[in-house]
Amino acid sequence: MSNYRKPILKLICHFVKHPMQLAFLMSAALLAGAYAFEYIGGLTPCDLCWWQRYALMAVLGLSGVSLLLDKAEHALYRVMAWTTNIALEVSVVTAGYHVGVEQQWWKGPDTCTSDGLTGALDMDSMFDNLMNVALVRCDEIAWEMFGISMSGYNFLISLGVSLFVTYALVKTLRKNNGKTIS
Repeated sequence: MSNYRKPILKLICHFVKHPMQLAFLMSAALLAGAYAFEYIGGLTPCDLCWWQRYALMAVLGLSGVSLLLDKAEHALYRVMAWTTNIALEVSVVTAGYHVGVEQQWWKGPDTCTSDGLTGALDMDSMFDNLMNVALVRCDEIAWEMFGISMSGYNFLISLGVSLFVTYALVKTLRKNNGKTIS
């Protein structure tokens, strides 16, 4: 085996034993990237971007609590770890939904994907609708690299981490099966 694979294998083995560290680091990195694109790059998030951020904030908080517990044998740790995994899956779903809206596979929320002025009969209701319309549309890709949008990268990364964390938690559950767990 070549020398460059050893550190990668060590890292994979480490995260199999400590999946909440991976969930914490991934959510922190994705949130840091999102805020960097907003505050440094000047890209204002749309409504669906905020949904994705809320899911990542939940992952960050839940995995942080799990890290504080830090004992895979502890029942509360297991509850927090599986709850973190559910939050990871919510992150996958919200990012996937946003990708579908961007690709025009389905329609997103009206305040985010249309001009919001349909059905306005008078000036007052037209003004009210105009004030409720998001300035940033969810169905337009603000940034992409290699044909993948930010929500696409969020989807792919969250999916990979979710699958990895699920694998690690199931492996730990199987390993502990039959043992007396406090």
